[in-house]
Amino acid sequence: MASDEVRRGVPVTNPDQPLFDGAEATKRDLLDYLEAIGERLVRVLRDRPLSVVRVRPGQEPFMQKNLPKYTPEWVRRTTVWAESSRREISYALCDDMPTLLWFGNQRAVEYHPTLVTSDPGPGPTHLVLDLDPSPGQTFRHAAEAARLIRAALTDAGLAGAVKTSGAKGAHVFVPITPGTRHEDAAAATRAIAARAERLDPGFATTAFIKEDRGGKVFLDPTRTGGATVVAAYSPRIRPGVPVSFPLDWADLDEVTPADFTMRTVPALVADTDPWSAAMPEPQVLPGDLVAEGHTIPIPRVQAMHEGKRRARARRTT
Repeated sequence: MASDEVRRGVPVTNPDQPLFDGAEATKRDLLDYLEAIGERLVRVLRDRPLSVVRVRPGQEPFMQKNLPKYTPEWVRRTTVWAESSRREISYALCDDMPTLLWFGNQRAVEYHPTLVTSDPGPGPTHLVLDLDPSPGQTFRHAAEAARLIRAALTDAGLAGAVKTSGAKGAHVFVPITPGTRHEDAAAATRAIAARAERLDPGFATTAFIKEDRGGKVFLDPTRTGGATVVAAYSPRIRPGVPVSFPLDWADLDEVTPADFTMRTVPALVADTDPWSAAMPEPQVLPGDLVAEGHTIPIPRVQAMHEGKRRARARRTT
């Protein structure tokens, strides 16, 4: 149902409807949050093809890439060819607060921008290491893995920023200079993960196949190319509506993901933008790091071949 409420020129519908089961929040609460921290989130999203995760009443959450036909004309967009589905996808570019609030009114809770801008010429803007604890592990394990990544980066002469994933994992972002080739950025990401793994192979792993991880934290180097990563300040569709939140490296042992929710984050950031403040300047990737990465197999391709090999072995035993 429509309401008389309008935010930044965007009409609001059903503001008092529950957001999702376990959220303990309404759509109004989501819109309040987006208004409170929105300029910071828009800085992260600006000029990047955007996928969102929406949740409708009585339905499972779903990821939306292609803009629906009823999208207002004033929402900026860019067209990207999707090789997997062999079609063009019209992605939103969330460049302003009205667009963000329109998405909020569409019950878009999670915001997942690409690592490239709408102009693909300059290449990826960041390397990303996604640190994923195994079942039974906690954020403390992700924090320890983040320190391994930081040590590998320091050894390579690089620096990064860290944030919670909004679940029990963590993300390390490494800004890189424009003009870096996609394949070189992907190679450098693989090399950083491999070097971090070598620092403590009993604790961390780069094994892409889950059954091979042996209860270790997965140092995932596959967020490359046209991949998306949940944005800093984005809420997550989880009980209590946690938020992917920037951290100081010194605070990794002092916090838990539950500290950062849609209700607590506005007061925590106040007038600051900790993600922008934590992000180093773009860096040139060392040649030896890139060269090492090119000797490491691409995880998804390696896993596909290994899966086929194991399937053949099972059929012959």
